[in-house]
Amino acid sequence: MTEAILSVGLVAKRCGVKVSTLHFYEKQGLIRSWRNAGNQRRYKPEVLRRISVIKAAQRVGVSLEEIKQAFQSLPHSRTPTVADWQRLSKNWQHMLDGRIAYLQTLRDNLIGCIGCGCLSMSSCPLHNPDDTLGASGSGPVILEQAEQDAAVYGLKKNR
Repeated sequence: MTEAILSVGLVAKRCGVKVSTLHFYEKQGLIRSWRNAGNQRRYKPEVLRRISVIKAAQRVGVSLEEIKQAFQSLPHSRTPTVADWQRLSKNWQHMLDGRIAYLQTLRDNLIGCIGCGCLSMSSCPLHNPDDTLGASGSGPVILEQAEQDAAVYGLKKNR
């Protein structure tokens, strides 16, 4: 039996993405195609699963670069199996837990800053009179401290 091949239009339709999205994913090394004798892109059926994984991961906040790294960890860059998905999603869950902790810290700092209603610069945690935070380092020191606080939970910094 000859292996089924799918056109770019059919893959786009089945996956609910634009053709340009498939071209982008291919350029990023997330999916692969080959050209037929008429120079048209063709895909193996397993590309449908790869795109489903990409879409599911993106929906929960995983970047395309993180997805690409995960795909590269698979033997021979194969399509993720159920076991692969469980391993990848567990790793992504730890990363997302870190992001959630970071966002909660930011949210809590913002509530403290404007929670009193007076917007007092004397009680605002983001207020930095006389550049006292400059001794702590350069850049957004308070935001970086929030990232470090999130890392206390054993979660690495991801962007």
